[in-house]
Amino acid sequence: MDIRPIFSTLRRHKTAAALIVIEIALACAIICNAIYLIDRRIDHMSRASGTVEDEILRIQMPSIDETASVDRRAAVERDLAALRTLPGVRHVATVTQIPYGNSSSTSGVRLSPDQPNNTIVASGYLGSEDLLDTFGLQLVSGRRFNPDELLNMVDVEKAGDSARVPAVIVNRAMAERLFPGEDAIGKHIYSWGNAPIPIVGVVETLAMPTDDTGPGNATMLLPIRDDYNGINYVIRTDPAQRRQVLDAAVATLKQIDPNRVAVNTDLMTDLREKYYREDRAMAMLLVVVCIALLVVTALGIVGLASFWVQQRTKQIGIRRALGATRTQILRYFQVENFLLATIGIVLGMLLAYGLNQLLMSRYELGRLPLMYLPIGAVALWVLGQIAVYWPARRAASVPPAVATRSI
Repeated sequence: MDIRPIFSTLRRHKTAAALIVIEIALACAIICNAIYLIDRRIDHMSRASGTVEDEILRIQMPSIDETASVDRRAAVERDLAALRTLPGVRHVATVTQIPYGNSSSTSGVRLSPDQPNNTIVASGYLGSEDLLDTFGLQLVSGRRFNPDELLNMVDVEKAGDSARVPAVIVNRAMAERLFPGEDAIGKHIYSWGNAPIPIVGVVETLAMPTDDTGPGNATMLLPIRDDYNGINYVIRTDPAQRRQVLDAAVATLKQIDPNRVAVNTDLMTDLREKYYREDRAMAMLLVVVCIALLVVTALGIVGLASFWVQQRTKQIGIRRALGATRTQILRYFQVENFLLATIGIVLGMLLAYGLNQLLMSRYELGRLPLMYLPIGAVALWVLGQIAVYWPARRAASVPPAVATRSI
């Protein structure tokens, strides 16, 4: 089809054509960035914790009574022994923090004792001997902690910088960042004092408790039992029994010490749902914005196309009288809309990158990948063709005698 008549007609309707181009350009810029943000949110929500989330529950208790007459380690062991006897409990352990928790503890990690700056910052999970099985973590290399490697926090604190932590298990992300392309087993790191800590195991995945504790996803398990700063009892059970086990566990701990009240009682899956609630809401909001913007753009195209059909009724009738078929009239308006959409999309891509630069400078957003531009372009091309179809079909169906009646 010769497009010169189309451009000639558009030059005579500059205002209407400019409105469609601007509308499509703005829609393209906003939709490309919105799709990128939605994808970022979805990627964030799909973060794996490495634990068997649908089998775990957590009971957070306050610190054991600080009076000198109470043996804290013995009190915690008493609690653990009681929890292990509950029906349905597979494993139970204590841990200082959990994935999707409301706080995170981190430590600097160095590769040599005299290194002035940390190589990375890692989040440390301190727990009892059954923690790997309770979390359901998968060792990809190395071994578990030996029983004689477990320490008590009170002893570590007393030793200060001279404390010797006998072993550490790290996640794969941390191992690859510290020793890229090498086997981390047997290597040493420096953290929690000046003594070297040998890496004895690597787990596939163990996420940080929160995402705001620094770059990367470096985590480590330390064989240190902390009975002084509040206690997280984590219990692994059958997914169908979690609620019953949670209620029974709280009742058991209450029976052991009626003066203690659980700070938090949660299923791991509920913690995950709460943790990503804002991300989910933001993703849904952006989806609604995209849909609303597409609807408004489509209505604008329909309205202007209908207006043009009315303005060019005689022109359409003359073309029909000269032998133009309905298909040719329909194609005329579709090509016209495609050309306007293309101009708008090109401008929209430039605006998309400009908007992305603004978001990068103010909200630390990453650079907009090129793959999102064709997604937005195709969406708007398809939308334009759908929106213009009915006005164009109505124009093609006008009989030549009716269209040229007043000539």
